[in-house]
Amino acid sequence: MEKNAGSPDRLEGRNPVIEALRAGRTINKIWVQKREGRPDPVMARIVRMARDAGIVMIELEKTALDQMAESHGHQGVIAQVAAHEYIDLDEHIDKLIEDGKQPFVIILDSLKESYNLGSVLRIADAAGVDAVVIPERRSVALDATVAKASAGAVEYVPVARVNNLTNTILKLKEKGFWIAGTDADATQMYWEADWKGPMAIVVGSEGEGISKGLLGHCDFLVSIPMSGEVNSLNAAVATGIIVFEAVKQRRS
Repeated sequence: MEKNAGSPDRLEGRNPVIEALRAGRTINKIWVQKREGRPDPVMARIVRMARDAGIVMIELEKTALDQMAESHGHQGVIAQVAAHEYIDLDEHIDKLIEDGKQPFVIILDSLKESYNLGSVLRIADAAGVDAVVIPERRSVALDATVAKASAGAVEYVPVARVNNLTNTILKLKEKGFWIAGTDADATQMYWEADWKGPMAIVVGSEGEGISKGLLGHCDFLVSIPMSGEVNSLNAAVATGIIVFEAVKQRRS
């Protein structure tokens, strides 16, 4: 797990806790900051939802919450939850195909930053992506920091954690998927690709890109044209640019 990453059974911040409550997530306990001054409508909503769900609530001073917090900015609320469950990717994809859908999947090759994974989940939720795939090793997992960065999207996006990304890609190809890779040296621009049909987009890790082994299994590669001095985008921003172009084509 990434250094300083949050626990998988902890949610911190108002949006993650509200979305967990809305989604019916199993929550064992919620710690809220003692109220001072004027009523806070957002916190009042959290308290009301938690009471309606019969969840144990404990009021603490801000200093106590600060000591408990594992991510930046608990915003006055921390929840102890059941750990996130990962989906079985094969079963999930087979069900989508049985329902007549053409699945759209994001495969993340060893992301190390919780913020990037959380942002990708937020993008996936907004774009209607069917699943996000992460490897078991050398990658950040679903934890409190990811949940906070996702602004609650972690509750709605199916995430599969697989042992071997190469084997996963080969299985997807057997199910009729096209595999697209993101690579700065690719000559095809992202808007020139055909994004129709069952599709998986492979996104590389921060600073390293897609591993050579996975690049060799991609059916085509795309790049984002760059100008300027920095000449790079983080994994989440690059994912968002390409995913929404793909969605535009797939909906047209």
